[in-house]
Amino acid sequence: CPRRGRTQWELQFLRLEPCVSALGETSHYMESDSWCSSLCVCVELMPKTLEGQITMEKTPSYFVTREAPARISAMSRDTKLIVVVRDPVTRAISDYTQTLSKKPDIPSFESLTFKNRTTGLIDTSWSAIQIGIYAKHLDNWLQYFPMGQILFVSGERLISDPAGELGRVQDFLGLKRIITDKHFYFNQTKGFPCLKKAEGSSKPHCLGKTKGRTHPNINPEVVQRLRDFYRPFNMKFYQMTGRIFGWDD
Repeated sequence: CPRRGRTQWELQFLRLEPCVSALGETSHYMESDSWCSSLCVCVELMPKTLEGQITMEKTPSYFVTREAPARISAMSRDTKLIVVVRDPVTRAISDYTQTLSKKPDIPSFESLTFKNRTTGLIDTSWSAIQIGIYAKHLDNWLQYFPMGQILFVSGERLISDPAGELGRVQDFLGLKRIITDKHFYFNQTKGFPCLKKAEGSSKPHCLGKTKGRTHPNINPEVVQRLRDFYRPFNMKFYQMTGRIFGWDD
């Protein structure tokens, strides 16, 4: 799942599902030099799983790491893949916002977006831009996995209809639809849904302060230029996945 695509929300929600055992932290197993090349090695690195449970781990950068598809395929060709995607323009701004919170002296979003501001040439070498070219990354994955083993989840619908979007995930994994609207409430302050009961607790739970940060104001002309840039890539991605995500409406 691409970084800043709302992967942590999905993982938190799926922990409500008793048939899922999920690794809590991002692992980056398939990106390191010591990547696990066999299923038996990877099993040792994963959380303990009961018979009948599905084991999950979340590393957003896998989707854009060139070596990841081949490595995961070598480990297990039957692996099911879930990719959470959101509007690539919003994702880029969110990515920048996260970096800005750690490095307040970085250049402006506008200056990083363009190779040449006068001509409007987008700098696709900047990772915040490059990550959102989803069709390019999907091409790499389809060399190793059929589309039927990949589910694309809408980051926007995880906010507007979390139960419905997670219903698609449960169907994809062959699980009963036990996660419903009754598990969520909408937090007006944060602007996204929270769990009425956290895993192992009787108290409500929202993700931490690093989620749902307020984005800086970006020049509308820059936003429009990015929308124009991403449009053809989005169209190709819609065709490849068979789902219209509505980022160009």
